[in-house]
Amino acid sequence: MNSNNGISLNNAAVAALPKHLLQFAVDQRYDDYTSVDHAVWRFIMRQNTFFLKEYAHKVYFQGLLETGISFERIPRIEEMNEILGRIGWGAVAVDGFIPPAAFMEFQAYKVLVIACDMRQIHHIEYTPAPDIVHEAAGHAPIIVDREYSDYLQRFGEVGAKAMQSKKDFELYEAIRHLSILKELPNSDPQELADATKLVEERQRNLGEPSEMALLSRLHWWTVEYGLIGTLENPKIFGAGLLSSIGESVSCLEPHVKKLIYSVDAANTAFDITTKQPQLFVCRDFQHLTGVLEEFASRMAFTVGGLEGVNKAIDCKNTTTCQYSSGLQVSGTFTEVVTDENKLPMYLRTTGPTALAFADKQLEGHGRDYHAEGFGSPIGSWRNTETSPETLSDSQLRGLGIVEGADGTINFESGIVVTGRV
Repeated sequence: MNSNNGISLNNAAVAALPKHLLQFAVDQRYDDYTSVDHAVWRFIMRQNTFFLKEYAHKVYFQGLLETGISFERIPRIEEMNEILGRIGWGAVAVDGFIPPAAFMEFQAYKVLVIACDMRQIHHIEYTPAPDIVHEAAGHAPIIVDREYSDYLQRFGEVGAKAMQSKKDFELYEAIRHLSILKELPNSDPQELADATKLVEERQRNLGEPSEMALLSRLHWWTVEYGLIGTLENPKIFGAGLLSSIGESVSCLEPHVKKLIYSVDAANTAFDITTKQPQLFVCRDFQHLTGVLEEFASRMAFTVGGLEGVNKAIDCKNTTTCQYSSGLQVSGTFTEVVTDENKLPMYLRTTGPTALAFADKQLEGHGRDYHAEGFGSPIGSWRNTETSPETLSDSQLRGLGIVEGADGTINFESGIVVTGRV
């Protein structure tokens, strides 16, 4: 087995991961699992499969058979990679929760992130912290369905392009801390109360939810806590429900409200530390993709223009703006100047900024060179009806733009740029 720090490089999906994602991968430390850990795994798998035979989506048991996940012991990541590799997916071990943007990007690369901790026996029914039962026995079996795995990958692609705010990250850190405390066997009650209060405060002060926050809700109500079929007789497919002995039973009871899944589910927040008072039901896996594309059609990377730039400014975080020329500017956008027709004519970032083309940084235009920010006019040029990026060398010369010589560019907005090309 070709591996690096526990990362299975023989799996094509894992081997294709970019370096910035590999920083989150850790060794599973399989030998650290105790006999009690393996006993908890066996108990959960047997209890869940007994109940889920009637209430889970049929693809779940097909997936258990095809993935060959053992009921007798906790699976090794290497074994899962051999199995997942047959359907074009892979897996890496991570340390609990990872930042939402990284999680989405792993998904876009068709790699499941497996939190390898094992829930404590006193949390055998449900744990707020991600663990290997949730990841291996919840997520992995469902992705053998092609429509669902395509949805999961597409969700990752969309999520990787979502705007997120600093408040999103602060809330993520608070939830991660609280989930860890709740899983510890001897947590200090006061520390637990303080952590709970911090999560509640950050949820209240989140402000207008960012694209990432809204997408995280859609992810929660489908991938984690989704039901499928009819309102009267839904089946379970969400990994959070499939891996919870307690909630897989209670979620189908009448007191849990069942709602038809739509893009409006993004307006319903969730609490990761407790059972959910309502759940959403999709018709089929194609329904999931339809809702995702409806949401994506409203996102900044799709709508672009002034609306997209304003979203980038509002999130007060690092984003990337791609010009029609293909130039990609990555930094914290702080200003857009518009003309009398409310069309953007100048963009500016503040702080370290990098320029790239086709996702590759331009030589000499990294964060160090643009340490204080970057600004540039945008829009059409005067004296030509052709878009600047499509002008030929001869057309540029006709406009007085020659490499190595001084030149002047007159924008339709009235901005004039003079300097050496």
